[in-house]
Amino acid sequence: MPCRLNLNQTLSWTLLFTSLVSPAVAHNVEISKDVAGTWHVEPNHTPTAGEIAKAWVALTRRGGQILPLEQASCQMAVYSQPRKQGDAPVLKPAVKAISIEKYQGIPGADIVFPQTGLYQLELSCTPKTQGDFQPFQMKYDVTVATGAAAPTPKIEPSARKTPVSATEQETTNQFDQKAQEWSILAIAVPVVMGVVILAILVRSTMKQRK
Repeated sequence: MPCRLNLNQTLSWTLLFTSLVSPAVAHNVEISKDVAGTWHVEPNHTPTAGEIAKAWVALTRRGGQILPLEQASCQMAVYSQPRKQGDAPVLKPAVKAISIEKYQGIPGADIVFPQTGLYQLELSCTPKTQGDFQPFQMKYDVTVATGAAAPTPKIEPSARKTPVSATEQETTNQFDQKAQEWSILAIAVPVVMGVVILAILVRSTMKQRK
């Protein structure tokens, strides 16, 4: 856990990180025991849910010497915020040595945050050589933004089609067939009746002439 420093230690660390860290990221510096770390989360400390973010910590011993991963065993865990005691991490990304800017072989990890919200990153390190430095933990809070959602295609009402089942299609075909039969019958009946009536009229006229 981070410890309190006396005045001389505070001045020592302040002078060191004034030269190492720009004011824009000074608030990302944490001092734990005899090691200080500067947190970075790319891109621009505002990762996007569902996309790969790169988190890395520039570890520095008192006096300005870089603490590379080859001298430490480090694990990283990602917790949802607000975090309660006993909560399990939502992610445990693999820690690997990376070289970036002037830092060589420092611990870093690729993280894909599952959803938007607040998270806490925790880096825990122990020395590979006993007594090289005191084991420590460092934590960093990060806000994960939402990703750009793919546009949903707009469907015009006239273009919407509802799938038709085989049973519905068969019923429709039967209905169409019945309609055709009734249409033919509706045409045939008047024609036949007209022929019959015409025949009766012709026969009646011929009888009257006789």
